Amino acid sequence: MEFREGSTDSAQIKTDSLRDKGWKTLQKKLFDMVSTGVVGSRLNQGYDIVSTIMLIVNIANSFASTFEELQARYHTLFYWVEAVTVLFFAIDYLLRILTAELLYPGRSRAEAIGRYMISGYGIIDLLSFLPYYLPAFFPAGAAVFRMFRVIRIFRLFRINAYSDSLTIIGNVIKGKKTQLLASMFIITLLILASSLCMYSVEHEAQPEVFKNAFSAIWWATSTLLTVGYGDIYPVTVMGQLIGIVITFLGVGMVAVPTGILSAGFVEEYQKAKRLADIEQEQDIHFIEAVIRENDRWNGKRISEIGLPHSTIIAIIVRGKEIIIPRGDVTLVTGDKLIMCAESASDGMLENLKEIELHRHHPWNGQMIRDLNITRQTFIVLIDRGGSMLIPSGSLTLKEGDRILVYTKERISKYTFEPIF
Repeated sequence: MEFREGSTDSAQIKTDSLRDKGWKTLQKKLFDMVSTGVVGSRLNQGYDIVSTIMLIVNIANSFASTFEELQARYHTLFYWVEAVTVLFFAIDYLLRILTAELLYPGRSRAEAIGRYMISGYGIIDLLSFLPYYLPAFFPAGAAVFRMFRVIRIFRLFRINAYSDSLTIIGNVIKGKKTQLLASMFIITLLILASSLCMYSVEHEAQPEVFKNAFSAIWWATSTLLTVGYGDIYPVTVMGQLIGIVITFLGVGMVAVPTGILSAGFVEEYQKAKRLADIEQEQDIHFIEAVIRENDRWNGKRISEIGLPHSTIIAIIVRGKEIIIPRGDVTLVTGDKLIMCAESASDGMLENLKEIELHRHHPWNGQMIRDLNITRQTFIVLIDRGGSMLIPSGSLTLKEGDRILVYTKERISKYTFEPIF
């Protein structure tokens, strides 16, 4: 009896293990599918296309429904388009919840879900569908909930995964955030000071216009930012003199963040140009090897196979999936290894480049996270004195490093044919 119970327990453990492995595989596929810009399979690309179409249709539907004549004629169509697209957003949010562990590796399931939910994209995803269903529980707030539909527009920022040019604005703001915050702080101080001054000299003359400090803040903001709506303006001599001074200050203060952003765009362009020049520094040759059933590398981890000193595994092609060759990756039958060897002379893949850092190289001494590498190009491996380093954001590049980079989009479209 004890033997049978032990066998049953062992079978149950094996079943649970297989079930858990199956869920992990499914979770990885779902994560790749909902992660915008992962172009490893047609499923991922198709989901990105459907997601973008759903968003564009939803936004167009929201605009079209504001026209009374269209609303009267196509009310039913507008209703169902809104219902279907919002349902898609809700399912998308649920899938991102289920795959949050892969978005934040190394964290518990609950912590990963929590981090996603409070992230910027998590809040946008939640507000993309939740206000649509809330009026069913809180009818009095229907008008307010309807206002949150504008949040869905921000989902369009995910499209920038397909275009490096769309990331420039984010890079500029991130790189110049200290200067921008400083200029915004000065503008805020000027607005507060200007509003208090104007309220002091105009309140008695126009008590119905400059009722309080906030009315003066509205005037100071519109004047400093050179909008000048004209709904509020000074009538006293002192107020008009203060208005002239504030107007001149406003022109100068608006020019400050404008100059900062302009300089940032110039720097980003120069960085992109340097990167293009760097990628042309040195082409290198690659060879392909296919893991057969009886190969001695079959079933071994990369850290165990003992590569020659001058050989690097660049990528592993497993079916339609492209795998970064980390040390704990186990090779299986059918894997195609794209290897770089100094003596290789066959099978050049133009999209892979090797960069050797010299003393005056712009990457020398920089952390990988600070390189401003485009979304379609990233570092695969780093050869530092014969040691193969897996790139991470906190890794600082040094003189003499040999860096292997490739463009992900080209790799995903490349058809690999056996060389030997």
